[in-house]
Amino acid sequence: MRYLVWALRAALFVLLLGFAVKNDQPVVLKYFFGYEWQASLVVILLCFFTVGVLIGVLAMLSSMFRQRRELAALRRELELKNKLDGHHDA
Repeated sequence: MRYLVWALRAALFVLLLGFAVKNDQPVVLKYFFGYEWQASLVVILLCFFTVGVLIGVLAMLSSMFRQRRELAALRRELELKNKLDGHHDA
């Protein structure tokens, strides 16, 4: 199974490398007030993909922290119930 995962990773790397080599043309992004950014198409795509991933992770963090707090509270409640049940049996 480990070799299959490494083979898939290698295939994905080769595909992405081929994509990067084929799309190395310079691209100009124009912003407001005359600002421009000139870079290779692959660099621009990678930057926007990275920004999208970061925005997605940040959007997910609040719900993840809320779930962790709820889980910790439920674990404390379960431990308390287990202690109380243990004292009644003894």
